[in-house]
Amino acid sequence: MTSPEPDLTHQISQRDLRNRSAEIMDGLERGERYAVTRNGHHIGDLVPIRRRRRAVSRAEFAAVSRGMPRLDDRRYRAEMDRYVNDELYDPYDRTYGKGEFTEDEQ
Repeated sequence: MTSPEPDLTHQISQRDLRNRSAEIMDGLERGERYAVTRNGHHIGDLVPIRRRRRAVSRAEFAAVSRGMPRLDDRRYRAEMDRYVNDELYDPYDRTYGKGEFTEDEQ
């Protein structure tokens, strides 16, 4: 995903970046974008980071979920029972498999 081009009215030189860094950082916090130049050549962009949201609203979740295929619970369980052998993995096998605990020990 590419970010939009910075607003060139906020074009700053390398010297401006060094001398006005606090002012420029404040601008970034307000959502302003900067095109940085060196010797008159555009060398990079300063753009505010996108904040990650911690939660998604129900409406957004519902909108995204509309395009998802429906899951048939019974068919899924039947396929799991058919293709997955639960006996192949025993969570206690790490200890019992080493012979540390056996029913023969007294």
